[in-house]
Amino acid sequence: MGSVIPLKKEIDNSYIELKNLVGNKLDRVSQQIKHKLASEINLIQKMTSYHLESGGKRIRPLLTLGSAKLCGYINGSRDINLAACTELIHNATLLHDDVIDNSDLRRGIKTSNTIWGNQSTILVGDYLLSRCFEMMVEDGSQEILKLLSSTSSKIAQGEILQLEYKGEIDILEETYFDIINAKTAALFAAATRIGACIANKNKKEKDALESYGRNIGLAFQIADDALDYYSTKTIFGKEIGKDFYEGKVTLPIIFLCQKANPQEKIFLEKIFKKKNRSKLEFSETQNLIKKYNSIDSCFKRAEHFVNISYNALNIFSPSKEKTILQNLTSFSLERSF
Repeated sequence: MGSVIPLKKEIDNSYIELKNLVGNKLDRVSQQIKHKLASEINLIQKMTSYHLESGGKRIRPLLTLGSAKLCGYINGSRDINLAACTELIHNATLLHDDVIDNSDLRRGIKTSNTIWGNQSTILVGDYLLSRCFEMMVEDGSQEILKLLSSTSSKIAQGEILQLEYKGEIDILEETYFDIINAKTAALFAAATRIGACIANKNKKEKDALESYGRNIGLAFQIADDALDYYSTKTIFGKEIGKDFYEGKVTLPIIFLCQKANPQEKIFLEKIFKKKNRSKLEFSETQNLIKKYNSIDSCFKRAEHFVNISYNALNIFSPSKEKTILQNLTSFSLERSF
C-alpha cells in the first residue's frame, strides 16, 4: 500500500525547493523562449513580451526539468528546450482561452485581448504554437514530437468539450474529469514524461512519471475550480467567480447539485441557463456551496489525486530529487499564487 502524504505543510516550500533543485535552468528556459519568439514584427514583440513577463508559476517547465534530473539527465540542453515547449503550449492556450472567455484579467493584470483585441491575441497564440512545433522538430525525437502534438490536440478537444457542456448543471462527474484531464492534466503528464524520455528510461518509468504529472494536473485544476468560489482576486490573480459568470459548470457546482434540494436545483438550472449571471446570484450560489460543504468535497477529491501522484514515484530509488518531486504534489492544494 502506498504512502498517504499530509496536506498541511508550509505553503509553497516544495515549489521553491524544486526551483532551487534545477538551478539556473529555469532562467535558461525563459531565455530560450525569448530567443525563439523574437520577431521583426513589432506587435508580436510587444504582445509576447507583455504576456510572458506578466508572471506565472512556470510549473510545467519546472516539472520537465525536475523529472529529467530525477532520471539522471545531465549532459545536453534537451531538457531546457523541451521545457520551453511545454511553457509555449501552455501560454498559447491561455491567450486563446482569454479570447474565448472574454477575460479581463490574467495573473492580476489586463489580458492581451483587452489591450490589443481578439484577432491579434488569437494570432499571437498561434505564433507561440508554431514556434513550439519548430523546436519539437529541431529536437529530433519522433516519440516526443508525437507526445506533444497529441497533447496539443487533447487540450483543444478538452476546451471544446467544456464549451459543449456550458450551462449544463446535470453534467456527470465523469464528463468533468474527461474535460480537465484533456485541457489541463494532459500537458502536466507530457511535461513529466519528457524527463524520462530524454533520459532513455524504460516504459515503466516513463508511465510512472506520466501518472505523477497527470494526477498533479487533476488536483491542480480541481483546486483552481474550487478557488474560483472562495478565493480573492489578490491571492488568485484573476476575478473570483470567473467560471460562474461564464456559465462553466465545475466540480463545486456538480457536488452542490448532488446534495441540493429540488427548489435549489431549479434555481441553479435557471441561472446557469441564462446568458448573464449577476453578483447577487453568485453570492447566493456561494452560500449554497458553503451550506453543502462543496469546497471541502472538492479538496477531498483533489487529495485523492495528490496521493496517487505521490505514490507514482515509488518505483524510483530514494534521492533528493524524488523527495522534492513527491513533496511538490501538495503544492496544487496549498499554493498561495
